[in-house]
Amino acid sequence: MSFKEKLANYYTQSYLKKYGDRITQVQGNVVSIKLEEKSILWIFNKITATILLRPERSRTIVKCIYKKSRWFKKPKFIAINQGNLLVIQGLKGKKGKDNREQIDIVNIRNLTTKKDLVPLEGKAAEIKKVQQRKIKYK
Repeated sequence: MSFKEKLANYYTQSYLKKYGDRITQVQGNVVSIKLEEKSILWIFNKITATILLRPERSRTIVKCIYKKSRWFKKPKFIAINQGNLLVIQGLKGKKGKDNREQIDIVNIRNLTTKKDLVPLEGKAAEIKKVQQRKIKYK
C-alpha cells in the first residue's frame, strides 16, 4: 500500500468512526425546492438549498438542507426541478438537537438527468437499477 492509499484509508476510517451512525441515504421524488444565494461585498458567497423529498412508496416527507460557502467564487449546484427522482446522501441530525429530523446533504444524484453534485469515480459512479423479480405462487 502506498502512502497515498494509507492516508485515504485513514481519512475514511476516521470519518466512519465519527459519523458512522448518522450516515443515511434517501431516494424519492422532489416535492419542493428552494434555492437561496447570498453575496456579501462580492467577496463571500453562500448558497442554501432546501429540498423536500417524498421517498418512494411512502407518505412521509423528508427535509434535506445543503449549505455551502466560498470566497470569491459562487458555489456550484445542479439543476433540480419538481418531480425529479433523486438519491440524497447525507447525515442525519444529532439526537436531542432541533435539526434531528432533517438531513444535511453531502451528495445528490439526480436520476432523471443523470447528474451528480459531487462527481464520483470508478464503479461507484455507475447507476445500477434493481429489478424486482415476480414470484409466481402455485
